[in-house]
Amino acid sequence: MDNILLYSSAFSVGASLLLVLIAAYIFNAAVPPDDRDYMDPLPPWIRIFWPLIRIFNYYITSNLSVEYLNKVEARLQQTGVSYLVIAEEFVALRIISALVWLVFGIILMDLIEQPGVLWPIIIMALGFFFPEIWLRDTRKRREKEVIRALPIYLDFITMAVEAGLNFTGALTQAMEKAPHGALHNEFAIVMRDIRSGMSRADSLQRMSDRLDVKDITTFVRAVIQAERLGSSMKKTLQVQAEQRRNERFLRAEKLAMEAPIKLIAPLIMFIFPVTFIVLGFPIVMKFIGEGLL
Repeated sequence: MDNILLYSSAFSVGASLLLVLIAAYIFNAAVPPDDRDYMDPLPPWIRIFWPLIRIFNYYITSNLSVEYLNKVEARLQQTGVSYLVIAEEFVALRIISALVWLVFGIILMDLIEQPGVLWPIIIMALGFFFPEIWLRDTRKRREKEVIRALPIYLDFITMAVEAGLNFTGALTQAMEKAPHGALHNEFAIVMRDIRSGMSRADSLQRMSDRLDVKDITTFVRAVIQAERLGSSMKKTLQVQAEQRRNERFLRAEKLAMEAPIKLIAPLIMFIFPVTFIVLGFPIVMKFIGEGLL
């Protein structure tokens, strides 16, 4: 009897998985081909679920309100993830992440023999917000990268302007010589906007709005103001480059001064106890040997 139940359960699970795969194949066949020639390569953890993301994007998330999708797209542009996924695909990623975490939560509750509905729901909520956490971490890393690369670009732009180039030509030279990264991609968008007919001030302002970084905003405002007032662009860039370098040194000094404070907790929790054990163990053993303990 037990064998019959075991075989029937295995058959039911296998049939369910087969039906899910057949349904996924049918739904996926109706989805248009995915053109990612101009997009960045997908991370491995997203590539695994990409067919499901495309299905959810085509049937569900593409029907969401335009206002909500525009807000999501604006946040993706701030983090540079817009080169990876669009707003509809990111919302689909959140839904799939919640479902995957729900399955793992149910399996985990079954393994530890803790039946209930609350914990799977909590785990599903964590899965739904996991892409948001990843997006926030990506934005922080990108902001640090932009701030670190900005003084280098300003030095190259300043030298090119001093050599006789205009700002657009100097920016082109800086993009060729300076290291590639997030800031290089943003300046490439600026150059594309300028070639498409947009004014230089509007192109730079769009970059400032996308990044929403204080250093970039200050640099863009200074360049736009110098252009409108007719002041020396070379002098403006020199001041901006010097200021960004000074701020970089100040940030390095601040991190160096914070290091001893950050080391207090590891010292108290890990190093001091081990030191006391090493010093106190021979003393305790000597007292035990002499019968004092």
